[in-house]
Amino acid sequence: MTQGICILGATGSIGRSTLDVVARHPDRFRVIAVSAHSQVEELAQLCAASGADYAAIADASRAAALRVRLRELGSNASVLGGPAGLLEVATLERVDTVMAAIVGAAGLPPTLAAAAAGKRILLANKEALVMAGAVFMEVVRKNNVVLLPIDSEHNAIFQCMPASDSGMASGRRGIRRILLTGSGGPFRERSLRDLSGVTPDEACAHPTWAMGRKISIDSATMMNKGLEIIEAHWLFDVPGESIQVVIHPQSVVHSMVQYVDGSVIAQMGNPDMRTPIAQALAYPERIDAGVDALNFFDLGALTFEAPDFERFPALSLAYEALAQGGSAPAIMNAANEVAVAAFLCGELPFSEVINVIEEAMQALPSTKMTGLADVMEADARGRQVARRAIDRGVGKAA
Repeated sequence: MTQGICILGATGSIGRSTLDVVARHPDRFRVIAVSAHSQVEELAQLCAASGADYAAIADASRAAALRVRLRELGSNASVLGGPAGLLEVATLERVDTVMAAIVGAAGLPPTLAAAAAGKRILLANKEALVMAGAVFMEVVRKNNVVLLPIDSEHNAIFQCMPASDSGMASGRRGIRRILLTGSGGPFRERSLRDLSGVTPDEACAHPTWAMGRKISIDSATMMNKGLEIIEAHWLFDVPGESIQVVIHPQSVVHSMVQYVDGSVIAQMGNPDMRTPIAQALAYPERIDAGVDALNFFDLGALTFEAPDFERFPALSLAYEALAQGGSAPAIMNAANEVAVAAFLCGELPFSEVINVIEEAMQALPSTKMTGLADVMEADARGRQVARRAIDRGVGKAA
């Protein structure tokens, strides 16, 4: 049977890669709905090209313009606007699988709604688990959701672990630790004294991956790896002390699982997000992703090194947030989103992004979270404290 797909965040790099893989297999997949935040032209083009029946735009003020542009392109797709529109397309009856690729906290409500509706979820929005791990996983369990990770690292870990029929990792049978690889980003060897003058374009110049600007900044600070530590904890039921970050600049080994018998199983491939997307779309089968085969004779050396926690304090903050539990990860994530946005628009030096996050975590004690309302309240408080810190001059270069 053809699988009905909803792509939340269709105009981003994950969304476009998903559309590329889907287009290679028209006999297996049918795009039912696509969404974007505010990019009218991009969303209209993707909707028309994919033949989607629904287009949702989070910025409701642009829904009318989207409707006009779709008609100009010959598409009769229904247009939905605002957060309610995202919830609607994520829960459509004709949708079997939701690609959750909206970046940041905005992706949590529609992804949670898809889980509550029992949809098969391909999770690229790591913030859903960072912000609301316990809440989200309870909804997944209650509704017997097939949850498949899309982050290259977590998809690799999933492929290296024993799995159940639901697609979830089936526990820690014989596992000693998860080895979560990361490239180290563009500043792995740059002098710490030089980081205050880093520009957004420099920080977004990732050495091996092509990503959106926010995720690229997270890679440069290694906050992305911090978020992935928390995500791995919830996905695979592994404590923080059993998750080890390994710097691997070549981005060929996407992650590894070490077992108690001494074995280490690794997943390897060229750094192309179409590989984990295709793996999850077709799971438990395999399909062509359009990715070149890995040529071992062209690889050269593969290197691995321990992370420098002084250079990348975001890793320490993430382990701390995971240990605290409750609202701490949501506060950390919220402050990070505000700080990264401030850096991208020139309000904050790169070297001080982490200081804003640390201040928010210190100012706001962790509280228990029992539902989405608690999660969103913690998110709002984290954003407020971070914004106040930036406004009063925290992080301004002397």
